[in-house]
Amino acid sequence: MSYTNFPSKLLENAVAEFSKLPGIGRKTALRLVLHLLNQPKEDVHRFGSSITQLRDEIKHCKSCYNISDTDVCDICANPKRDHETICVVESIRDVMSIERTQQYNGIYHVLGGIISPMDGIGPSDLQIAPLIAKADEGLMKEVILALSTTMEGDTTNFYLYKKLNKFDVKITTIARGVSIGDELEYTDEITLGRSILHRTPFNQNL
Repeated sequence: MSYTNFPSKLLENAVAEFSKLPGIGRKTALRLVLHLLNQPKEDVHRFGSSITQLRDEIKHCKSCYNISDTDVCDICANPKRDHETICVVESIRDVMSIERTQQYNGIYHVLGGIISPMDGIGPSDLQIAPLIAKADEGLMKEVILALSTTMEGDTTNFYLYKKLNKFDVKITTIARGVSIGDELEYTDEITLGRSILHRTPFNQNL
């Protein structure tokens, strides 16, 4: 069957929506839609409902900007975590990656991206101001810069270091067990865990 001539407009519309997902072409989208058509209606309704509910009800933690079901995420709300150590990451995927290592007991600050002039992303587009405010209020003793070891990640690390260096806070970065050019979400758990444990003062990397 041609992917441009569908026997049903409903099928065509569903395939068009699935093909908007990252890494999903029209052929894969068609396969996924046909799979759903073969499932019981209640399962498909539950699938659709979960996506709608996710989009309508998901929150961002008021403290760290991680996604959460509540105003404050479980990590920030946990009194057993070290709330004076903040690990700065690019995205929620990095929070999940570090949490899987079970080697870190502090809290996080999710920037929501990294500085990338090529993509039109500057400091004002990220959650940097709230991080500086935390430092100014004396709410943290150590900031771990755990951004991807790419050019954009290093640029963001240096920008944050210049902003935070004037405060009485220890600034460290993950050890370079993470290869240059790697993104955290693709780093294996053992390497990432060791990189957190063996973090080094940021100024030694300048």
